[in-house]
Amino acid sequence: MERNVVAHHSGEVSHHELKQSLGTWQLWGIAVGLVISGEYFGWSYGWATAGTMGFAVTALIVAAMYTTFIFSFTELTTSIPHAGGPFAYAHHAFGPLGGYLAGVATLIEFVFAPPAIALAIGAYLNVQFPTLVPRHVAVGAYVVFMMLNIVGVQIAASFELLVTILAILELLVFMAVVSRGFSIAHFVKGGWAGRNHFSAHALPGIFAAIPFAIWFFLAIEGVAMAAEEAKNPKRSISIAYITGILTLVILAAGVMLFAGAAGDWTKLANINDPLPRAMRYVVGSASSGWLHMLVWLGLFGLVASFHGIILGYSRQIFALARADYLPNYLAKVHPRFQTPSRAILAGGVVGIVAIYSDELITFGGHTLTANIVTMSVFGAILMYIISMLALFRLRRTAPFLERPFRAPLFPYFPAFALLCALVCMGSMVYNNTSVALVFVGLLLVGYIYFYLTSRQREAAPFDVLIESEEVTEIAPPAHQTSHGQ
Repeated sequence: MERNVVAHHSGEVSHHELKQSLGTWQLWGIAVGLVISGEYFGWSYGWATAGTMGFAVTALIVAAMYTTFIFSFTELTTSIPHAGGPFAYAHHAFGPLGGYLAGVATLIEFVFAPPAIALAIGAYLNVQFPTLVPRHVAVGAYVVFMMLNIVGVQIAASFELLVTILAILELLVFMAVVSRGFSIAHFVKGGWAGRNHFSAHALPGIFAAIPFAIWFFLAIEGVAMAAEEAKNPKRSISIAYITGILTLVILAAGVMLFAGAAGDWTKLANINDPLPRAMRYVVGSASSGWLHMLVWLGLFGLVASFHGIILGYSRQIFALARADYLPNYLAKVHPRFQTPSRAILAGGVVGIVAIYSDELITFGGHTLTANIVTMSVFGAILMYIISMLALFRLRRTAPFLERPFRAPLFPYFPAFALLCALVCMGSMVYNNTSVALVFVGLLLVGYIYFYLTSRQREAAPFDVLIESEEVTEIAPPAHQTSHGQ
């Protein structure tokens, strides 16, 4: 038999500073919990631009993009279980520059999402206690949940699973309560950007609403950043991802439909607490016990995402710093809890500054929260594009990479996800020019640091973190084709 020299890459991390303790259910809790605040707020801004029917079209396309993306992304995560997530995949596929772009895009996504969620926590509590200042509450949330993340990943993940389950139950309760006033006539009235029937007038709004449809699913890919802390990442991550995206698609459809059918949906757009307002149409005044319950329990959804994304951004900062893409100071773990405490605090400082940066972040005719959401989405979309390109390249350049999970319907699923992501990026740049310029500015600032520290990375190459590709003489399996299918 003829022997060929091929590159084989195990994808394993060669040393572990982080504690491996997460099971499948905890990873599912992280997958859903990272995102579930998107069912509570943020998405309703899409109604302001596209109407309920127009936004439903946007959400359907985005849901298809995320479903195909996650089925494809899971191949990368299980093949290369690394705390850097997309940063590691792009580095393997495209080298240091690719790793930089994916890493900084993911960092922008995960650092800018928490301040928007923290402000929503403040808005929800302000409904119950009007004297509370939402921004002060947001800062308090940062302090509490940064400390919880520092104490230990096992405690943090168990807490995440608990609040995620409670958040899902609360969304089901919301749907049950508002179903008493359900009327499809409410949902469709003026649902095409202010008109009752579809016309070309609705198309600009459908495209402009893309960032808010993405908010329904944004950050589910953050499970990849917990890969080094999973007990059995090659099996548990795929289960967590697939069940997680299916859970979120069902919840997103239910929340959007029931909230829009409860009453005048135009009064729910451009606010941070659409669900309590929607429930008020059905249960009456603010003194209703149902409304109080929704405000209090609705906080579980916001807390689940806020807490989970802190876990995500800290692992991304940790991984980038460990590979000298950020100051190595941020790669140090807590000596007792084995958590990246410095990375947790660093991301928190950026988030708190964003909360108080009205003059810098309120522009283009959008609110502070809307612009923060859009900035986070820009980072996510760029990362999705790079990740799908990395999947295609690794299929070609590393055909014998161990792949515990293979993207179904390859290359159609990743190609569809890539095409949708490119369309989303083009639409977002067109409709959010000011935020796009700030996003590009952040990429350039990061690139300056990347360029100035290139020699430092050459002295400590990336493959000290992940086992390097080992060239071995093996015979390719008879059933495996040259393109790795």
